[in-house]
Amino acid sequence: MKQIILDFPKQFKAGLEAAKNIKVGGPFSNVIICGIGGSALPGSLIPDLDVGLKIPLYTHRDYNLPSSANPNSLILAVSFSGNTEETISAYEEAIAKKYKVVALSTGGKLQEIAQSHNLPIAIVPNDCLQPRFGSGYLAAAALQILANCGLINDQSPAILEMANNLKPAFWETQGQALAQKLVDKIPVVYSSNSFKSLALIWKIKFNENAKVMAFWNYFPELNHNEMVGLTNLKGAFHFIIIKDQTDHERTQKRMGLFADLAREKGAEVDFVDLTGKTKMEKIFTNLLLGDWVTYYLALAYGQDPTPVKIVEDFKKRLAG
Repeated sequence: MKQIILDFPKQFKAGLEAAKNIKVGGPFSNVIICGIGGSALPGSLIPDLDVGLKIPLYTHRDYNLPSSANPNSLILAVSFSGNTEETISAYEEAIAKKYKVVALSTGGKLQEIAQSHNLPIAIVPNDCLQPRFGSGYLAAAALQILANCGLINDQSPAILEMANNLKPAFWETQGQALAQKLVDKIPVVYSSNSFKSLALIWKIKFNENAKVMAFWNYFPELNHNEMVGLTNLKGAFHFIIIKDQTDHERTQKRMGLFADLAREKGAEVDFVDLTGKTKMEKIFTNLLLGDWVTYYLALAYGQDPTPVKIVEDFKKRLAG
């Protein structure tokens, strides 16, 4: 996994290349990304990247298609393995209804279905072990597909420049230091609404890499409900607040006041400041830091951060 983190910037060029000729014709009323787990991460990231998408984008993490799907939807079925049963269910329904469909995968059954129906599919490399490690491949490919379909301007120059600016090794020491603070704590990750994909993905990385329970939310919403839980705080919580200088000034004030309240109740709080020239660079730089934090927390617990044995065992029980 350490080498995968260090090689992460290389994924973007490969993702763009995989999707360079993948498109379907419009017009489109919305975009529906069908995916589960790490394969669904492009659906969380793209709205926060501010790439100029002018129609609604929904992420569907379930079987079949959502009620928002219609003949003018662009259905993007994303399954890293190609074998995710929920995504295949949605993909097959879209095909049966003759909707506009594109698939994104490393192969598997999704590729077989696409090829048997002569439908477009972008195939990204399968060299990063797990879907959650391949967000560069998947996000770049998904953005290129949206550009090819005329839904956003071509983002490839900005993506390649951003990838060139990512310095994974630079964040390792900071990630290791934060991981040490989190030993025997319950991580809770917060951000502003503008960067809520980061809080969600950090939470997922804590779950799958460090093998611990973790939670997430975003400001200002959490100030109206979840924050009340501080009244009767049960558990060794450690709050991580992701903040950016572009966050609304009242949101930044909310973050500071919440940190004060949490500390008064005995919880620990760390702020993580976003850095980068563009919003895209800020997002992927922050995800690299999250990878290091969860990698070193896994090692602190004596865990191999790569496999997710309990998920595989669950799938066997489900199949049985």
